[in-house]
Amino acid sequence: MSIALLAMAGVALDALFGEPRRGHPLVAFGRLANRLEQRFNSAGAGWRSHGVSAWVLAVLPLTALATLLSWLPMVGWLVDVAALYCALGMRSLGEHVTPVAQALRTGDLEQARKRVGYLVSRETAELDANAVARAATESVLENGSDAVFAALFWFVLFGAPGVVLYRLSNTLDAMWGYRNERFERFGWAAARIDDVLNYLPARLVALTYALLGSTRLALRCWRQQAPQWDSPNAGPVMAAGAGALEVQLGGPAVYHGELHQRPELGEGRPADADAIEAGWQLVQRGLWLWLLIICAGAQFYA
Repeated sequence: MSIALLAMAGVALDALFGEPRRGHPLVAFGRLANRLEQRFNSAGAGWRSHGVSAWVLAVLPLTALATLLSWLPMVGWLVDVAALYCALGMRSLGEHVTPVAQALRTGDLEQARKRVGYLVSRETAELDANAVARAATESVLENGSDAVFAALFWFVLFGAPGVVLYRLSNTLDAMWGYRNERFERFGWAAARIDDVLNYLPARLVALTYALLGSTRLALRCWRQQAPQWDSPNAGPVMAAGAGALEVQLGGPAVYHGELHQRPELGEGRPADADAIEAGWQLVQRGLWLWLLIICAGAQFYA
């Protein structure tokens, strides 16, 4: 079956049903990852080699299983669609960011802080309305790249094995890829592998945001501001996205009690509820563009 049809089927399932409410494979994988971390990083004493071993045990057997299942006659295509569906987080992203914008519009700052806390790892209890909007808009742009476009990218290239490899690696980065005493050495491999897997998708996403928004400003922000960001992939995505939306993002944020002086991103108006919704619409339009390109490519190479 055409990869374009499989991709559209996976996206359609996500749009119709969202993330599985019970028995989500990534939840079970998270429990496995926690057990491996306890085994290989006891009391935060794991070395880089321990992190590599844990990553291999967590990711490669399941990727191999996805490969074998996708080769099964008659049902292999179902495995492909199911893998993409479980990896995508498009509907979930919308379900999380829309309430933040709604709370800001009604002036319910406490609710907005609570809802944005589901999206970001920074401390949200003391955020003002602008800071809440900045956090939510940044999350829309970055999670759109990680949970939607990058998953689709690796699925188109390698089917179920590609999207499983990517999504599990991305999950381990979210769990282990912290620069603190516990994970500095152990999580090094998870963070670096995720950087490699996201390198090309992130730049395609930055280009997508630029093409669908204020293009010149997005490209300029990408070129000038992205290199200042700590993450080699989040920088281009969020700088281009902020420029495309003509909004100001970035700036100071508190993580785990420590103030981080992050660079400014974008130009234009301060972030607000409109910026959150504009970011969400940008991701939606980007997904339609990618699906159109995938379908056109499938026809060209048919």
